[in-house]
Amino acid sequence: MKMTSLLIVALQIYTSLAVLGIDLSAKHDDFQCFKKNGYQFAITRAYRSYGAVDPDGYQNLEKAKAAGLIGDVYFFPCKGKKTAKSQVQEFVQLFGNQQTQVYGTVWVDVESNPSTDCGWTNDYGSNCNFLQELVNELKGNSQSVGIYASQYMWTSIFGSASACSHFSSLPLWYPHYDQTPTFDDFPKYKFGGWTTPSIKQYSGTTSVCGVGVDLNYYK
Repeated sequence: MKMTSLLIVALQIYTSLAVLGIDLSAKHDDFQCFKKNGYQFAITRAYRSYGAVDPDGYQNLEKAKAAGLIGDVYFFPCKGKKTAKSQVQEFVQLFGNQQTQVYGTVWVDVESNPSTDCGWTNDYGSNCNFLQELVNELKGNSQSVGIYASQYMWTSIFGSASACSHFSSLPLWYPHYDQTPTFDDFPKYKFGGWTTPSIKQYSGTTSVCGVGVDLNYYK
């Protein structure tokens, strides 16, 4: 009985250390509502898939900070009509770097890009090199960088789940819509050399506080 009680307490402590948050692309005003609903961080879009910085994402970040939420941003790059360097320069011009703007990590969104002249190609090596250029440019502008990707997308873009594995020292944010805020599923879906993720996007588009968001778990 005593051992069972200790286990329950341990599980309660473990659960209490978990942090839930949201990510969104739509412009929104009421970030206090997220706070009241128990969400502690917000990841806003900083760069659009068609090759343009997102001013709405900047305003969302400011509102998230004002509401007392932890703020990160995600960067949906365009491979094709713009260089990695020019995209990062556009981002830094609006969002600043971590010395001038209080946000945490810039998450590079590695997934299929439907925008014209911006998609990943069938040249897996070129895709990996472009991602490296983008990461280098962000780091060169004093950014903390993470990767957003799934096993499926990584395999599609780089040729295999084990390919392009030299990013595994960066934090990983991965999607798996099992509605379960834990990392218990990750061993089955791991890729890219990562052994431990940082954030899980556990639920896709969900209406919270009157806007469509994705739900995330951080541990």
